[in-house]
Amino acid sequence: MDFDNFSSEIRVGAIGIKGMGWNNLQAMLKIKGVRCTAICDIDENVLQSRAAELGSKGIKPTLYKDYTKLLRAKNVDVVMIATPDHWHCLQAVDAMAAGKDVYVEKPLANSIVECEAVVNANKKYKRIVQVGQWQRSQKHFQDAVSFVHSGQLGKIRTVKAWAYLGWKKRVEVKPDADVPPGVDYLLWQGPAQRHAFNPNRFHYDFRWYWDYAGGLMTDWGVHLLDYALLGMQVHSPKSIMATGGKFAYPDDAGDTPDTLTAVYEFDGFNIIWEHATSISNGPYSREHGIAFIGDHGTLVLDRGGWEVIPEKGKMEGVPLQKRVDDGLDLHMVNFITAVRQRNPSLILAPLEDAAHIAKLSHMGNIAYRTGEKLIWSEAQKHFAQQDANTYLTAHYQNGYHLPII
Repeated sequence: MDFDNFSSEIRVGAIGIKGMGWNNLQAMLKIKGVRCTAICDIDENVLQSRAAELGSKGIKPTLYKDYTKLLRAKNVDVVMIATPDHWHCLQAVDAMAAGKDVYVEKPLANSIVECEAVVNANKKYKRIVQVGQWQRSQKHFQDAVSFVHSGQLGKIRTVKAWAYLGWKKRVEVKPDADVPPGVDYLLWQGPAQRHAFNPNRFHYDFRWYWDYAGGLMTDWGVHLLDYALLGMQVHSPKSIMATGGKFAYPDDAGDTPDTLTAVYEFDGFNIIWEHATSISNGPYSREHGIAFIGDHGTLVLDRGGWEVIPEKGKMEGVPLQKRVDDGLDLHMVNFITAVRQRNPSLILAPLEDAAHIAKLSHMGNIAYRTGEKLIWSEAQKHFAQQDANTYLTAHYQNGYHLPII
């Protein structure tokens, strides 16, 4: 791609276009000069359906099932990745190696070592990369963090982040089945362990299986814990503890816990993560959020807005400051602007920050799975507990190899 003679047009190839990938692509196409030239999905039914929707708007992209063929296309400048979590690392690294700029869904990767691999790849290939943590582009989130940084809350000793998702119900046990017509299930599984096709392991519900993802901790935790880290201006905890289980639905079909509490120890304060399915009434009567609990008051933030609840006689409260914009649309504008200007410093959800928050979320899951209080060394990139270190990396199978940069 010759940006010395670069016009305003940016040609996008989208990999994974059923759910969030389709939302991402739609947001990109709102930007003047952005054109979709390629789409890729292992499900022919999804691929043809999206091609028809784009065709009705006069957009006729080339269709691919194999993402590596899309990466070889000369008419693709930017790659949007919204595949299951276990694909994010490999596809992002391959896209950068192919000379493409990248928008990749959260979490950045499905293991701590994979996070490091993506960061190292971008140091080598020097592409523009945005991660899909779109709350970073919303004004009310930015304003809330500025208030936290102002010091008006006093010393903050505890930060809470939570997702109490009443709509998330039991993963019903279903029998294995034939692979649906048009689906390349072997390619969908990719580097993960092979399993017979089961509807629960496909499309949205892949989130609840360790082979592909990390449950609510990495699905919602990366969004909310991201702002906990941003507000406190920290990256790596000293220790991590977690407890929980499948308390709501002990016999559901998934692997990941429906109820979890994780405690991250930092110098002078703790960050606490909580999640629960089938319950909507979380802390401060919010189903999700972040609370910065200071000596003078507590700032509570969610996707709807933020407010400050004062400690009596110590500060003035702040009434609810409501959301005023669309974070996803703004996030895409931020990304495309950085691409056009060839300026990675403009990116609001940079790769390094996304790696820190994905790693933090994985640490919570590892503490839960080991049942131990874990001591982390950021310098050495491992835990003091050897059994916990077995969870640091994804174990690629089926002829795939973890990118080593």
